[in-house]
Amino acid sequence: MRHFSMIEEQAAKRKGGADALASLLSAPLEKERMARIPDDRWLSAMVKCVFQAGFNWQVIERKWPRFEQVFEGFDLHRWAMMSDDDLDRLLKTEGIVANAAKIRSVGANAAFLLELSTAYGSVAAYFCSWKVAEYCTNLRRLQKSGARLGGRTGQMFLRRMGVDTLVFSPDVLKALEREGVVGKMPSSKADFAALQAAIDRWHGESGRPLTQISQILALSLD
Repeated sequence: MRHFSMIEEQAAKRKGGADALASLLSAPLEKERMARIPDDRWLSAMVKCVFQAGFNWQVIERKWPRFEQVFEGFDLHRWAMMSDDDLDRLLKTEGIVANAAKIRSVGANAAFLLELSTAYGSVAAYFCSWKVAEYCTNLRRLQKSGARLGGRTGQMFLRRMGVDTLVFSPDVLKALEREGVVGKMPSSKADFAALQAAIDRWHGESGRPLTQISQILALSLD
């Protein structure tokens, strides 16, 4: 595993220099702004990512105003109490996607987020508490406690909400394999231990947020 400065130099060379590389990078949302995101917006973003997974993203985007209407603004208390009658009704509702497993996940994820909101004061407060050194532990909790948030779905949700996130895109996975970290989508305890060790080292070397480490890894591929 190389020093992160070498990976960054490789990415800069591919993209036409350090300034050109910098123009391609984004940053996570400031904690002060993230803390103001209402609970219902976290559920809305989570549901959108779940429905877009394995589906045409643009179709879901066009339908999203109808989703917001049908799911009544994604209030956590309302959907944490989702019933079988709700499911039956929603499967017959026009303008959304009639996928029973994904619709059912709305209730499960509302209950999960409500638990976080109760424990931390708000969903935003929980995600604001995430630290780089605990990234893999927190990501695995999200994958295990949430519904249909495995693979890249949970990471895309985090990235969209501005949480500092390393996304396992195909290019990032190839770069991680090149650097001898993991050879596939992390899934085991050993995979995540190796990934966290790499994160800790690269963050310490570069001072960069995970979002930019992720992007630089992807941009460093030949």
